[in-house]
Formats: sequence, structure tokens, C-alpha cells
Amino acid sequence: MEPKTTALKIIARGIVLGRKTRYNEEEARVETRKEPKALKDLNLLDRFLFAEAAENPEFMENLLRIVLGKSLTLRELPQAEKESRKTIWSKQIRLDVWSIDQEDTVYDTEVQKKNTGNLPKRSRLYHGMIDSKLLPPGELDYNRMPDSYVIMIMPFDLMGRGLYRYTFEMICREIPELRLEDGATRIFLNTHGTVREDADQELIDMLRYMECTTAENAERPGSKRIQGMHEIVENIRSSEEIGVRYMQDWEEKALERQEGRKEGREKGHRSGFKEGRNAGLQEGADEQKKAIAKKLKKVRIMKDRNL
Repeated sequence: MEPKTTALKIIARGIVLGRKTRYNEEEARVETRKEPKALKDLNLLDRFLFAEAAENPEFMENLLRIVLGKSLTLRELPQAEKESRKTIWSKQIRLDVWSIDQEDTVYDTEVQKKNTGNLPKRSRLYHGMIDSKLLPPGELDYNRMPDSYVIMIMPFDLMGRGLYRYTFEMICREIPELRLEDGATRIFLNTHGTVREDADQELIDMLRYMECTTAENAERPGSKRIQGMHEIVENIRSSEEIGVRYMQDWEEKALERQEGRKEGREKGHRSGFKEGRNAGLQEGADEQKKAIAKKLKKVRIMKDRNL
């Protein structure tokens, strides 16, 4: 094979494979141009509004009281988007809202709009990160470890059974009524529930309100706690300062997504060209072997004729 032909094949294959692996640039440009929802149109399942509201202790107390069906008072101000990692080189984890009550019970409350397919194991990781920080160094009495909850609120049925609330605690497989009593609880809340089970009406009303955060959904149930939550939400929506912070947050995340796509495209180009070059070289070598074999065959035929 001629060297020029082989080189052209290498380049062509690299370009084709690079195009297959890179991000669609036009789609990226369209998404970057999208305008964010106005602050007044956000619902409590939108992470920004939820984080802003949840930093108010009254909001979080009302939410947790409704979810857990018990009275509680927070000891410290809730922390939104709290970063947690066991070591500086381990995976970074951001907990949506971290709060702790006067009994030292710890709550991690998350809103999750999309089913990523890994939420049960992600909740396990969150619980592990929380528990790793609950005892001071050198403490050997594990009974002093406080209870902890991971609560996820989502507009879909993670378990597919129609419940509004799924509560998970450690139990014995052989004796289901035997509980481990380790103090760790995970709760998955479904705003699209259809089966009440032990979910009271106030919880159902709050879940509907969180998915569609309007004055009508706050007032209609007649719940003082939900109405109190809505007052806090309305104060956030009417705040010019928070509105500016919302736009800044959106712009920063849009730039991060844009940078991620750019990096992906560049990686795709490099990977595609390298793969195409290797494939082209292999193809050139194969063609060269065929050409040599063909010449050898001709030589043998000529020798046979001379004989």
C-alpha cells in the first residue's frame, strides 16, 4: 500500500471515531443558552430553594416533625450543602441539609428530582459519612453514638409499591420482628404516593406542597406547620439579595457544565484520533503483508515456469 493512502486512512478513521465519542456541540450550546426558572417559580424539590428554606430552623423543625410524627427542637442552625469527606483524598460528598436536635439526633435531608438508579447505595454512603463523625477520637463507648436519619424526598416511587413513605431499619432476616436497634434510619418519601398505609394526611399534604409550592397548596390543608413553611418560602422568593445569589449560582453551574463538555470533547478527539491512528497502522500493516504475499506468489509462479 502507498504511504500516502495509509496516512489518509489513519486521519479519516481518527476523525470519524473522534466524532463518535465527543459531545454534541450544538446541543451543548443550546442548553447553555437556556434561561433558568425564575426564583418565584421554583418549588421545594428544586435544590436551591430547598437549601435556602431549610437553613431556617423553623422550616426544618416543621418538616421533620411532619415526616417523623414527633416533636423535636433543633439545637443548632441547619447547614445547607455541608461537605463531608473522611480524608482529603476520599470522594467529596455534599449533604443537602444537615441538622441536629436537642437529643443529639442527626438528620440529613435530601431532595432528589431524578432517579439516578443508585439512591439506596448512595443513602448508605451518606449514612456511613455521617456516622464516621459522630464520636470524638479515642471514644470507645459506641453506645454514645447518637441516632441518625437520612431522609430523601423525591417526585417518583423509588420502590414501586405506591407508598408515600418507606422507612428502613436493620432487622433480622430470620426473625423479622427482631430489630438491631443501631439507631440508623433511612426514609424515602414519594410525592406521587397512592397507598396511605401509616402516612397521615399532613405528610401527604406536605409532599404535594413540596412538589408544587403554591399558596393554594399551603392554605388548603389547613396545616399551621405547612403554612409556616410557606411564609418562609415567600420571604425567600421576594428577597432581591437571594434572587441575585440564585442567578450567580445558576451561572456558576452553567459554566461548570460547559467546562465539563469542553473537556469531554477534547478527550473524545484525542481518544478518537489515537484509536483511529492505531487502527490505520494495523490496516496498513495488513495491506503490506498482503502485498508481500502477492509478490512472493508471483515469484514462485515465474520460477515454476522457468523450470
